[in-house]
Amino acid sequence: MKPGPPPAPGLAPSVPRAALDPSWEELVIEVLREHEISLVTYVPDRVLGPLIERLDADSFFTVLSPAREEEAVGIVAGAYLAGKKGIVLMQTSGFATLPNVLASLTVPFRIPVPMLVSERGTLGEFQLGQAMVCRVMRPILDAVGIEHHTIDRIEDLTFVIDAMLRQAYATQESAAMILSPLLTARVGG
Repeated sequence: MKPGPPPAPGLAPSVPRAALDPSWEELVIEVLREHEISLVTYVPDRVLGPLIERLDADSFFTVLSPAREEEAVGIVAGAYLAGKKGIVLMQTSGFATLPNVLASLTVPFRIPVPMLVSERGTLGEFQLGQAMVCRVMRPILDAVGIEHHTIDRIEDLTFVIDAMLRQAYATQESAAMILSPLLTARVGG
C-alpha cells in the first residue's frame, strides 16, 4: 500500500484539511464580534439553525426570538437608538412581512438594521410560497432603497458581511445580506 500525500505543513496526518476550514456560521460570528453586534433577533429557520445555536451558546450575544420578523426589526431598531448594535436573522418567506416596517420605520428614520436572510425559493424549492417571496424580495429592497447583496461563496462571505455592516452604520441605513443555498447547502441534508 502506497502512503498518501504528506500532510499540509503544521498539520497532524490524522486531521482532514476540511475539518480545519471555518464554516460559514463561524465566519459570520467572527464578523459580528468585530462589529460589536451583540444583539441577535430571529424567527426560527432550519438553514440558520446551526448559526442560531452557536450564537445562543456564546455569552457575548443576547439572542431573542420574537413571534414575527417585524418585531425582530423593531427590537433591533430600538436597541440601536439605545446605543446597542443588533442584527435580524430570517428566511426569505419571513421577509414578506417586512415592507411596512422597513418603509415606515428604518428607512425614513435612518436606523441601520442589518438583516441576514437565508434564501429559499430557488434551486429546487418545493414550496410555492417560498418561490413567490424570493421573486419579490430583491425588488422590494430596491424599491425602499435598502442595499442588499447575495453571498454564494464562502470565500466572499467575510468581505461582503464586513463591508455591508460598515456601510450600514456609516450611512445609517439598513442592509440585507442574502445567504444563497449555494453557500448554506449541506451535503446529505
